[in-house]
This record gives sequence, structure tokens and C-alpha cells, in this order.
Amino acid sequence: MRQSWSNRTPTWPVSDHCDGERFFNPEPIEHSWTDILRWWRKRKRAKWQRVTDFEPAPAPPPRSDATRITWINHATALIQTRGHNILTDPIWSDWAGPLPGLGARRFHPPGIRFADLPAIDAVLISHSHYDHLDRPTIQHLIAAHDPLFIAPLGLADWLQHAGTEHAITLDWWQSHALSPALKLHATPARHWTRRTLFDYNRSLWCGYFLRVTDKSVAADAILFAGDTGLADHFAAIRQHLGAPRFALLPIGAYEPRWLMQSRHMSPSDAVQAHQMLGAEQSICIHFGTFNLSDEGQHAPVSDLRHALAQAGLPERAFLIPAFGESVI
Repeated sequence: MRQSWSNRTPTWPVSDHCDGERFFNPEPIEHSWTDILRWWRKRKRAKWQRVTDFEPAPAPPPRSDATRITWINHATALIQTRGHNILTDPIWSDWAGPLPGLGARRFHPPGIRFADLPAIDAVLISHSHYDHLDRPTIQHLIAAHDPLFIAPLGLADWLQHAGTEHAITLDWWQSHALSPALKLHATPARHWTRRTLFDYNRSLWCGYFLRVTDKSVAADAILFAGDTGLADHFAAIRQHLGAPRFALLPIGAYEPRWLMQSRHMSPSDAVQAHQMLGAEQSICIHFGTFNLSDEGQHAPVSDLRHALAQAGLPERAFLIPAFGESVI
């Protein structure tokens, strides 16, 4: 167990992923700013084509008792189950960054118009990076829906400053009941956080496991993995919480592997995670929206199909949704 070098009272509980002031991965990410600068100097960014002639999908239903998952874009998905509407890592902005024009540019419109969203009950935030925690979208959600925000440790003040009075933060393995029929568990991930020069790993990163607890209906379990590299936490999730029926797994932002492997899964990694989880079916997310790394715009999909074939799995084991497509 790591200990803080500071004499100050620890901000967070000391644990296997926190020294009291900063969070870390049990399987460390070793790369430094020097590595990132070297990548930026020598990178060979693939050309992406901005999609402009896209017609968003029709509005989802107001509510759904059955489980309905709609991929909107990037890591944004709408989970509708047991009458609840839950949104993950919402971003509708054209840029993922601190200011318009600064950061990662959007190359594909959202699959659902913001105005067509049903009433949102809860928003799950996996971590603080700009492509997952977008202030303009959060503020629009507060104004239009005033949902409950659930985020990892360290983001309570940020959410309060964004304007919400309804937010809770969780450590790994902590849980929160959304209703008598739905229970949410924060799960480990292998990643990191930073929004400024001064807040490196001051907030945690996580995924979420949503379990239907209503014994009068068939049980569903959904994992939203957040943003993560491949690591043993997928086996731990299965051991602690069981195999999910659906797993939303990221497949993009994975090249070059020497830099990205520890923090972002490749499609091959995602197939391994699917197998480690024992998921009945996985749905790919985190691709085709923002150009964050060196692979081509359509490489994640083609690489996923190749990885499934290499693993001897049918394509139906890992769904590749179109923007705005729903899985029911």
C-alpha cells in the first residue's frame, strides 16, 4: 500500500489505488510527458473525413421497461431499462477541449439530437477528460433535465460549480441504488485523469455495472467500462459482480500501441475483455467520433472484425452499432 509523502491530512482514503492525495493504477501507467511529446513530434496522424450529410436517428421512446441501449457517439450511450433513462459520458459539443477550437475536433455528428433525448434521470461520468466530461453538455443537461450525476471520487466540486445540486461520487466497488429495481456499482478501470496542469490524477476514473434487482422480471446486468486499458480488473468485475448481459467496451484511440496500450484498449484487447467478463454480448463504443490517436477513422471496426475472427467468435458476440442505433 502506497503512502503519501505529504504531511497534510489525506484528501482521500489511502487504498490500493490512492496514496491519500492522488489516484493511481494497481498496474501502473509508466509513460511520462516526455513520451507524449515524443509522440506528438513524430506522430503520423491518419486522415479523417468529417461527416456532414448525416441524418440523426429518430427520438428514442420516452421510457422502456425492457433494456434498450442506444449508442449516440463516442462514449455517450442512452441506457433505458425498467422505466429509467441513464446517459453515459455525454458530449454533444463540436470540440472536446477547454475552449471551442482547442482540443479534439468532432468528425461525426451525434446519432441523436440533444433536443430528442427523453427525460434523463441519471448521468454516469467515467472520468474528467474533456471527451468524457464536457461542460457545455453537462450544463445543458442540468438546464433541461436536472438529472442525478454519478461520478468517481474527486469530481463533486466540479459538478457543483457546473450548476448541479444533485451529484454523488463513488470509489471503486461502492454502490448506489437508483431505485428498488436498479443498483449501480462503480467498477475499476485502468486510466488516468487531468483537465489542467495542476490536477493530474486528483480525481478517480471508473466504469459502472448496472444490475436489475427486481426479482419479478428477468435479470439484466450492463457494464459501461468507461475509458480503460486492458487489465485484470475485468476478471475482478466478473468475480465480484458476475458476468454482464451487455458490456459497453471502448475500441478506439489505440495507436501507437507503445503509448496507448496501458490506457486505451485496441479492438483485440476489447475482445479479450469481452471474454474475461464472460459477457453475453458486447457493444463497441469510443470510436469514429474524435480523432484522438493515430489509427484511421474506420480502423477500429475493421480491426474488431479481424480480432473476432482470430478469437473464433461470431460477429454477433460484439455488436458494432451505427450512430444512433438502438439495441433492444
